[in-house]
Amino acid sequence: MAVVGGIIGGGIFRAPATVAERLRSPGLVLLAWVIGGGVALIGAFCFGELGQRRPRAGGGYVYLRETWGALPAFLYGWTLVLVIATGAIAAVAVTFADYTLALLGLPHRFSVPLAIAAIVLLSGINYVGVRPAAITQNIFTILKLAALAALIGAGLLIAAPSPPSAAPSAPATALGAALVPILFTYGGWQQTNFIAEEIVEPERNLPRALVLGVAVVVLVYLLTNYVYLHVLGVQRLGASTAPAAETMGALLGPIGGKIIAAGIALSTFGFLNLVILVTPRVLQAMAADGVFFGKLAELHPTYRTPAAAIVALAVCAIILTLTGTFGQLVDYVTFGDWIFFGLTVAGLFIYRRREPMTGGFRVPGYPVTPAVFVLAAAYVVISAVLSNPHNAIIGAGLIALGVPVFLYWRSRRTALV
Repeated sequence: MAVVGGIIGGGIFRAPATVAERLRSPGLVLLAWVIGGGVALIGAFCFGELGQRRPRAGGGYVYLRETWGALPAFLYGWTLVLVIATGAIAAVAVTFADYTLALLGLPHRFSVPLAIAAIVLLSGINYVGVRPAAITQNIFTILKLAALAALIGAGLLIAAPSPPSAAPSAPATALGAALVPILFTYGGWQQTNFIAEEIVEPERNLPRALVLGVAVVVLVYLLTNYVYLHVLGVQRLGASTAPAAETMGALLGPIGGKIIAAGIALSTFGFLNLVILVTPRVLQAMAADGVFFGKLAELHPTYRTPAAAIVALAVCAIILTLTGTFGQLVDYVTFGDWIFFGLTVAGLFIYRRREPMTGGFRVPGYPVTPAVFVLAAAYVVISAVLSNPHNAIIGAGLIALGVPVFLYWRSRRTALV
């Protein structure tokens, strides 16, 4: 449920229109989603082996520290916690609020207060324990899957196929360009590794959860895109600003729009809970290494959760929500997320050389499969930089700001020792 909930956010309700607009061929659209799903499965395999090797709180931060060193690990945690995760929490909370208010017929001016209330509520649930947070995650993941199942079922059982229409052929580079939003939409499986230390038998259950969870998402995404194409056709899909709502509206009328709006609200709420559940564990790991405030490494004496880290994350996310800067910040550093994805998986080569394994979960097709993922990550980064160099320069600057912070904390730790 954590893996599925970490991947299915709002992307599947928006990205298919961008992909269809770039490819303009139903066959190519589905092929692109199959390729993206393959990359996501490879990522799940790689993170499954990494999680088995090091079932520690902090996930990617721990792997980067042990393979590439303390500075790259810190820059990953710095970027994730201060911009990517907090920005994502703010953005998804506002999306949840907007759809909820629309469903209830309430004015948009309540959007920010409702978004903040959602952050506070879910932070409180996660504060009092992993189990209530997991139960919340399971409930909302099932509900979001039910909403997508309603869309898929209606599309397969009710709709007559849209008439084929002639469309200009896509350029040879279009498939690569379409993969960028697809890979972003498939992203999120790696978040479950942040809570590896709190999973029962993580060496066995984490790889299983990653592979099965990603496989479920790939199937759901392919069926959803098939229904979009079946009902709307590739040209109408490519021109749509809200393909899920347009599809359900075409199938079921106004009630269909209400159903999918409810589905998007549930989906964003579940995703919000997952980010609040897993991200404080990165802060906890950084603090335990002495490169952040020591209080953040402490576990609550009763609930055994990183309570101070949860509160700190919530406060940062609320500030971004109030200032409205979250959208720009996330746009600036999203390409950096894929730099760290690629480095993390590349670290598997270092682990294999240093610590040969004779049993347990191993990445199938090694070393080809991790190399394919690293190349895919590099492609996403290069495409993001070329498409918006201005954002990339600002994002690189935000990431680089972590260097003096790291040097300060390291010198402080040395002085204390």
